[in-house]
Amino acid sequence: MNDLSATATATEASEEAMSLPEWNLSELYASPDAPAIQADLGWAETQAKDFNAAYAGRIEDLDGADFGRAIQRFEAIIERLHKIMSYAQLVFAGDMSDSERGRFLQTMQERYNAIYSELLFFTLEINRIDDAVLEAKLSDPGSARYRPWLRDIRAFRAHQLNDELEKLLHDKSVTGSSSWVRLFDQTMAALRFPVDGTDQTLAETLNMLDNKDTEVRRTGAKALGQVFGENIDTFSLITNTLAKDKEIEDKWRGYPQPVSERNLSNKVEDEVVEALVGSIRDAYGELAHRYYALKAQWFGQEQLDYWDRNAPLPGEDGRNYTWSEGRGIVLSAFERFDPKISDIASTFFEQGWIDAAPRPGKDSGAFCHPTVPSAHPYVLLNFYGRPRDVATLAHELGHGVHQVLAADQGALLSDTPLTLAETASVFGEMLVFRALLDDQKDPEQRRRLLAKKVEDMLNTVVRQTAFHEFEQRVHQERRNGELSSERLGLIWLQVQSESLGPALRFDDEYRHFWAYIPHFVHSPFYVYAYAFGDCLVNSLYQVYSEGHEGFEAKFIEMLRAGGTLRHRDLLRPFGLDASDPTFWRRGIDNIVGLIDELEAI
Repeated sequence: MNDLSATATATEASEEAMSLPEWNLSELYASPDAPAIQADLGWAETQAKDFNAAYAGRIEDLDGADFGRAIQRFEAIIERLHKIMSYAQLVFAGDMSDSERGRFLQTMQERYNAIYSELLFFTLEINRIDDAVLEAKLSDPGSARYRPWLRDIRAFRAHQLNDELEKLLHDKSVTGSSSWVRLFDQTMAALRFPVDGTDQTLAETLNMLDNKDTEVRRTGAKALGQVFGENIDTFSLITNTLAKDKEIEDKWRGYPQPVSERNLSNKVEDEVVEALVGSIRDAYGELAHRYYALKAQWFGQEQLDYWDRNAPLPGEDGRNYTWSEGRGIVLSAFERFDPKISDIASTFFEQGWIDAAPRPGKDSGAFCHPTVPSAHPYVLLNFYGRPRDVATLAHELGHGVHQVLAADQGALLSDTPLTLAETASVFGEMLVFRALLDDQKDPEQRRRLLAKKVEDMLNTVVRQTAFHEFEQRVHQERRNGELSSERLGLIWLQVQSESLGPALRFDDEYRHFWAYIPHFVHSPFYVYAYAFGDCLVNSLYQVYSEGHEGFEAKFIEMLRAGGTLRHRDLLRPFGLDASDPTFWRRGIDNIVGLIDELEAI
């Protein structure tokens, strides 16, 4: 990129950014120093102490009605605390390089932990109740409503420590793992990447990898590799420390494998995850290896450089979308499926629940934060107008629709396991893709749309499974001692080569690219949930496309269920079963079919 084109691109991006929305958080609190925050903290502290005084040591003796009322009181306190923490997290995400925002988040986390210490006994005592005694309490309707929540917390009974140890781990968490997560976020937000004499943010530099100009992609990739490499010792220390911290706690709690706690919290059986990962790993050759070899042919090469993995196809015009166009595409696709879905998604635009403008210090990724049922979700993304950004908008709004529909379940029952939380988001992406494909009659444009969708699916299914493999190997090896940055880089290159195949060429600096994946730090073993969700949605969409009677209404009811049902119960109305070995193959075959179609065009 020459200086003139770089300036023009920066100007265009600046003009577009001016028209992009930034969220309005005032519906939570007016500002970080708003008196309402201190008032809510004071209320929660008083209520928590009263709750402790009223119930500590007495939970087993409560009758069903009193037990139900105790859960309701606990839920009300939790919701108020989560509202405060949601606000602090959203404020921090808006500019993670701002030390005052970081201080505010840490202060709120410490206040939260101190207040929650008064409530910690509640779930610990519930888990000590005999099954028959608990079942008797659940004969009362007020208690019975919370049966799914009780089922989920009691799933951890075998891994619960004594009360003093649980309190110690809780109290120390603010200076333990959460502090390392904050260090990662602030370090990553502060990084600047040298590009043609300018310093760019992570989001801006990653955006270069989608540019139609090969040299722009190469420049961005080299800048990323250089800066990650310069900071790799810090990221290696963070990774090693968090992995060791997890190992210590896993050992005390008796989890057999590093992934075991995540599987339990996702309400998914180990064998189901193993079947998913194994099915995808076995299909690397017919998925990523096959597709990238095909893409290399389109580029007239035997191998693709790693910065060309997501490159636009040769001859592509590089067309970008305005925010208004992106909004229209997503809402129209949702409308075709069901007007209720579109109506809910429209509210996010109308009420200022979206932050789409890229800016220094802002979280470089994308998410939809559910906040609390008494409020509403907020969406964050960095919109540059790329087709991928439109897909991301659909993805996050899918999360938002899911969270709005599930909110009626309340603070304790609305939260959805990660494996199912990706269902509505990935389905939203699929709706947008199918709408665009159905409207496109030109064979060359259909090929480009298909190729882009295949790449997105490979990024979700194959790449996230490779991320999972990376985590597995890192956490297993960490048990034998600290891993050097060189070893971490070698594991990364191994899993990337295995998953993406021989058609990809990796330069030396690519060994540092593991460092910027936030899920490894924020939520260990989260990543397989993306593959789970994509394959699940592929199967769901196939049922939908076959004209399954009442699909739309059943789908909406599935989202309304929140965390009250497990995957078997949620999929049963559609005739699907994730424990069936053929289930995951069905989702993989959907991707294989798209690659077949690409080869035939």
